[in-house]
Amino acid sequence: MISLLKSLSSAAFFSGDRIVARNLHYSGIGIDSLLKILLERKLTMNKQKLSPRTFLCLMTVFLICLPSLSFGSGFGIFTQGASSLGQGAAVVAHNDSPDAIFYNPALINGLPGTQVEVGTTLIFADRKYKSASSTGKAAETEDDVFYPSTFYLTHALNESVSLGLGVFNPFGLATTWPDDWDGKYIATKSELTTFNINPVVSWRVIPQFTVAVGLDFVLLDSTLESKFPAGGSDGHTKFEGDGHGLGFNFGFLMKPTDTLSIGISYRSKVKVDVNGDISQSAPAIPYHYHASGSTSITLPQQVFAGIAYKPTDKLVMEMGIRWEDWSSFDELNVKYDGQSATTLRDWRSTFAFNVGGKYRINDRYAVSAGYLYGQNPIPDSTFDPSIPDSDVHLFCIGGEAQFGNFGATLSYAYQLQEDRTKTSNNSDRFGETANGEYDSDIHLLALSLRYKF
Repeated sequence: MISLLKSLSSAAFFSGDRIVARNLHYSGIGIDSLLKILLERKLTMNKQKLSPRTFLCLMTVFLICLPSLSFGSGFGIFTQGASSLGQGAAVVAHNDSPDAIFYNPALINGLPGTQVEVGTTLIFADRKYKSASSTGKAAETEDDVFYPSTFYLTHALNESVSLGLGVFNPFGLATTWPDDWDGKYIATKSELTTFNINPVVSWRVIPQFTVAVGLDFVLLDSTLESKFPAGGSDGHTKFEGDGHGLGFNFGFLMKPTDTLSIGISYRSKVKVDVNGDISQSAPAIPYHYHASGSTSITLPQQVFAGIAYKPTDKLVMEMGIRWEDWSSFDELNVKYDGQSATTLRDWRSTFAFNVGGKYRINDRYAVSAGYLYGQNPIPDSTFDPSIPDSDVHLFCIGGEAQFGNFGATLSYAYQLQEDRTKTSNNSDRFGETANGEYDSDIHLLALSLRYKF
C-alpha cells in the first residue's frame, strides 16, 4: 500500500516552448541536487519531451498522492463481509461466518463441513470542500459507487484441522474531484485497489485453544489523475501502475469458559513495488509525453484483538481493538532514469475501538448491531485532498436469514467522518493550496451469500 514530507509546493508553467520551474519548495531529503538543476537551468522542450530531471520532479509531485477508495483508517477498508460489518467488525473472538478468514482465521475451525461465501459492499461516498479563501469555490466529489468484494471458502478436514481461502480488498482508495476545483493541480481522480489472496490453515490444539497461520499474496493497482497549467489552459496528467507483494498472518482463539472467548490476530506489513506509466498532454501547446517510473508502498501491519461473551445460546457480544502501523507510510521515494526523489508523508499509527453483537431470533433469523471509532493517521502537516481522511464513527446494523444450506446477510453502516480543516501549504504545487474545510459522509450496504455443503 513512506517519511519526511511536511510540505511540498511546486509550480511549473509553460512560456512559449519552455517549461520554467518556479516557487519550488521541498521539505525533505534526497532531492537537493534536483532542486538546484531545476532552478539554475532553463528547462526547454526537446522534441516535445521534458528533460528527465524535469519529468522526475513532476512525477514526484504526482505520485505523492498515489495512496488516495478510502473508507477506513488511512486507506484501509473496514468492511470484509456483511456479517462482520453488521457487528461493527467486532468479530475477532467469535464468528460463525467464513469472513473470519480476514479477522481471525483461527475461528474457521468452528465452521462445519465445506462453506462458500461471496459478497460485495456498495459504498456511496459524499465528500465536500469549502474553501478558506474568499476567491475559492465550494466543490463536491462525484457520486461514484464503489464495491469492494469478497470470496471465502472453508473446509473442515477433521475435528482438529480446517483449511480456508479468502480473496478480499484490505486496502483501497477512491476520490474523484471536479476538473475545475481549487485543488485540481493536486488531484482530480485518485484510485487504489488491492486484492489479497489469503490461504489459511487452522488447528485446534486442545478444545480451549486454536491457532491458525496463512499467507497474503497482495496485488495492487492504482490510477491517479491531476491537472497542470499549460499555456493559458490546463494540461492533464495520468499515472497508472501496479505491483505485488507477499506477507503472512496468524491468529489465536482461547476459550477459558463456555461463555467467554478471547481472540487475537496479526497481519504483517507488505511491501509492494509499484511500476507504472505516466502520460501528460496539453493540446493548447501542443505537448505530449509518456514515460515509466517506479516507487514502493508499504501496507501496514495490523493487530486485532477481541473479547466475546455469550450469556445465552441466542446472544453474543464482543468488544475489540484494532491497531494499524501506518508509521510505515513515512516517505515516498520515486525513481526515474537513474534519479530518485523522496517526499514526506509522516503518517502515524492508529487505533480503532469497536463493540458489537448478534441476537439469534430463531434457527432461521438473526439481527446484529455494532459501533466502531477509528483514528486517522494523517498529521495536519501532510494532509491533502487526495486522501481527505479524518477520525471516523461507524454505526452498523444487520440481518441474517438461513434457509436450509443457503444463507444470506444484509448489513448497513453509516460512516460519519469528523470535519477536517486544511491550513498548511504542503500541497501548494502550482500556486493552489486547496485550504479549507473537508466534510465526508459515507453509506455502506453489504450483502453476503453463503452455502454449506
